[in-house]
Amino acid sequence: MFKVIQTDKAPAAIGPYSQALIHDRLMFASGQIPIDPAAGKIVEGDIKVQAVQVMKNIGAILNEAGAGYENVIKTTCFLKNMEDFAAFNEVYAQYFTGKPARSCVEAARLPKDVLCEVEVIAVI
Repeated sequence: MFKVIQTDKAPAAIGPYSQALIHDRLMFASGQIPIDPAAGKIVEGDIKVQAVQVMKNIGAILNEAGAGYENVIKTTCFLKNMEDFAAFNEVYAQYFTGKPARSCVEAARLPKDVLCEVEVIAVI
């Protein structure tokens, strides 16, 4: 069985999925995009601004599960433009100091036409 993680401190799912699920000691979080959960809108700005909001959303989900960024063992990052890779990494490195395993790819299009999306797997 699994436990559903749901918090109003991260954006509500915009489709038929959960913010995150825990199975045994692993948490699988759905991809987070730069939606401000209070306003329900995409944050305006460059890749750094949007990446910060994504990281805040991930942090809220981790917190709800009783974990933190240090519990993350794998991330998958999607960028609208790989030219933003270095700037995205500047933000990413401030949050994932434990350097989890990671994949990072350019996506032709992301939900709501955002600049980045990140999903995580964490040990709880």
